Amino acid sequence: MAITITEAAASRVASFLENRGKGIGLRLGVRTSGCSGMAYVLEFVDQLDEGDQIFEDKGVKIIIDAKSMVYLDGTELDFAKEGLNEGFQFNNPNVSSECGCGESFNV
Repeated sequence: MAITITEAAASRVASFLENRGKGIGLRLGVRTSGCSGMAYVLEFVDQLDEGDQIFEDKGVKIIIDAKSMVYLDGTELDFAKEGLNEGFQFNNPNVSSECGCGESFNV
């Protein structure tokens, strides 16, 4: 079981944490939402919760709660800039389908 992060995403997360002035790392999770069933959740972590799993890659800590791990195992977090759009992208091998707008997925 592993979560990885690209150099571009690691740089972006590190920059956010530095500008924020505090934080252990970045929480990656899922919640029920959208037309395909699940959506990704990203938030800064200041305190760990019981059952959190911590993955460190390229100097950045990614924290996953136990319920989300089953959906995120093997995921690579990337950051891409395309024209005027930029944002995090999730390369998740568990996804079986995604909605047309790209906001939600199904496993």
